[in-house]
Amino acid sequence: MAFVQHPLLNAVKPILDAVGAQLVSVDDARISDMALEWEGEIIAAVRLPRLHGALDRLIEQVEKELGARLPDLSRNDKQLAVKMLDQRGAFILRRAVEDVADAMGVSRITVYNYLNALHR
Repeated sequence: MAFVQHPLLNAVKPILDAVGAQLVSVDDARISDMALEWEGEIIAAVRLPRLHGALDRLIEQVEKELGARLPDLSRNDKQLAVKMLDQRGAFILRRAVEDVADAMGVSRITVYNYLNALHR
């Protein structure tokens, strides 16, 4: 993408990559895309990812940040992973507790216990 050379686009690219969004050119923008404006001119748009697969993307991001897959984490790191996922809104998604528990190789009661400890 040639338009990525703009300073605003270079600045937001790591954030967009982290949340699974993508930059699109003005010509390719859809009405549902968010316009990025610089000094009164629309220079690109942001296309947000579909909700389908959102939890998987959040888990992948946490695994990348913690440097290991969820089942391979220590108990403390699993608690940290649950905290990170909670702060990113993962648990508002339907069946998230069950899916995170499966991904970690723990029971859903364990995930609920981690969440309860965070919210006390």
